[in-house]
Amino acid sequence: MRKFLYILCFGLLFTTCDDGDVFEVTLDFDDEFKQCGDLVFFKTNASTSESLSIQFGSLDIETILDVGDDFLYEDTFSLGGSNVFNYRSYDNLPADNVLFCNDIPPSNLGIKRDEVSLAGEVFIQTILVEDDNDGIPSELEDENLDGDNDPDTNPTDTDNDGIPNYLDVDDDGDNVLTINELDTENLDGDDDPFTNPLNTDGDSFPNYLDNDDDGDGVATRDEENVIQDLNPANDVTIDTTLNPDGIADYLNDQIATTVIATAFRVHKIRMTYTVTATVSNISLPSITQQTLEFGTLNDSDNTIDDRDGNPVFN
Repeated sequence: MRKFLYILCFGLLFTTCDDGDVFEVTLDFDDEFKQCGDLVFFKTNASTSESLSIQFGSLDIETILDVGDDFLYEDTFSLGGSNVFNYRSYDNLPADNVLFCNDIPPSNLGIKRDEVSLAGEVFIQTILVEDDNDGIPSELEDENLDGDNDPDTNPTDTDNDGIPNYLDVDDDGDNVLTINELDTENLDGDDDPFTNPLNTDGDSFPNYLDNDDDGDGVATRDEENVIQDLNPANDVTIDTTLNPDGIADYLNDQIATTVIATAFRVHKIRMTYTVTATVSNISLPSITQQTLEFGTLNDSDNTIDDRDGNPVFN
């Protein structure tokens, strides 16, 4: 917050308005914004040398990402006091980190116009979406037995491990990741790994939903004949007769040695936070626009994360 206040005060001291003429600014910015410090939202337009920013006096990035059990955060903040909405134009637009994220601003910012709205409101919404990032859209991983087209209600759980398919990196519980059991080589040429999933034994279940991929009567997860590391994909029996092509045992119905698995692999569930901001009842001399969709936060360091899913072994 001190960083932004320092820059804001500096800009107000050196603002120039040549002859006092009133003119209207047309806002033309991208749909995304960035953030830094405790807490500043900002966006710039390099072609017009302009910036927009929102400073919050008592808010941080951790608070707006604290979505709770309903995966939703919403709050409205009144502008005024330590919460300010700022429009600026410059002779030449400095780099973003110089403008908003440095402790000390440069002496040659070249601010042409600096306007602060101390009235209005900022509405912030954060939505968390979780998925398994396995190459299959979440809505296609649910049998939709309840007819609501929502994989989060009465979700399909093929392997009964307590993690629904749309969050399960290994849908069939065979310790081979779903994403590795699809058409990753694009054999059908349509660039969609889901449309032609692998089906080694030619039964009615593709490999990613089949707990015995080669149909040899031994569960895929129990074909760890070489290295017992919960990954059947690296178990290859060297046998010039039974395995002349050197493929993994779980894909070779000629090798049916059983080494019982003792656990499922730990699952990584991807977490994506979408943060949006809207400014309303704006009060700036040069801007007649009353409501501004400030946009969506572009900050993968904070808005993309993952958590461990711990499947129940059965």
